[in-house]
Amino acid sequence: MIVAEQLAKRFGTQAAVADVSFHVARGEVVGMLGPNGAGKTTTLRMLAGVFPPTAGRALVDGHDVARAPRAARRRVGYAPERPALHLEMTVEGALAFAAALREVAPRGRRAAVDLAVERAGLDAVRRRRLGALSKGFRQRVGLALALVGDPPALVLDEPLVGLDPAQGAEARRLLRTLAPDHAVLISSHVLAEIETLCDRVVVLHRGHVLAAGTPAALAARLRPATRVEVEVEAPAAALVAALGAVEGVRRVEALGNANGHARCRVEAGRDRDVRPALAERVLRAGWALRELRTVEPSLEEAFLALVGADDA
Repeated sequence: MIVAEQLAKRFGTQAAVADVSFHVARGEVVGMLGPNGAGKTTTLRMLAGVFPPTAGRALVDGHDVARAPRAARRRVGYAPERPALHLEMTVEGALAFAAALREVAPRGRRAAVDLAVERAGLDAVRRRRLGALSKGFRQRVGLALALVGDPPALVLDEPLVGLDPAQGAEARRLLRTLAPDHAVLISSHVLAEIETLCDRVVVLHRGHVLAAGTPAALAARLRPATRVEVEVEAPAAALVAALGAVEGVRRVEALGNANGHARCRVEAGRDRDVRPALAERVLRAGWALRELRTVEPSLEEAFLALVGADDA
């Protein structure tokens, strides 16, 4: 549905995107991660038809964005990080204008506007001027503009920026609701959002794809160590010393001590299960073991490991 094939974009002598390839199928939400300057926004703009690639191809529902821009743009809803809004227009006026640009049939435009308003939660402000709206509501208008006409592909650049927690949760629910019938590509700086919202992740850095995969698989592939959290009825210093003496343990970090319970995080070699040895050491010391669990690596750790390795 959304396909990037060896996309590259140069602005003069500056290469913003060098070689980017990935796809987003219908029914998927794919997140794009990367530090500032990685090429995320430039890639999204090429896929949305804002400007053509210097090399490679951008396809939407089989239509080449550069060679068949009109057909491609009818099939993609694009929400930039800072939507360009005509502040004197009303919400429904802006949406009606967008419906006309997307060539929605005149008799179907009212229904298209009503559906976008409902999905983006804008009914309370639909007749208000855009200039009178808060930043959060303007961001929701940007999302609604992308939804007008129900295009099968959605390209969203930081769609949750500026939303309060309740609005953000509502927007995430909307995107998951849209996912079964759409191909959704999202750029975000918030790793937690990507981890909970997206089926797959594409990591960009310096105009290249560093890695791609599910959040869990990406984190697991890059985990530098096995981590186990232990809670024991024991003095904290004694527990740290005892666990640190277990074979295979690299490091023990004290996390807290309350009501005679000490909590530690134990780091061991990658793919090494030290839990049985930790439990044995605790019980041999005569302490009560309250908790022993493996801590799964986070997408943030994977992202930092990838970018750090590329910068090294």
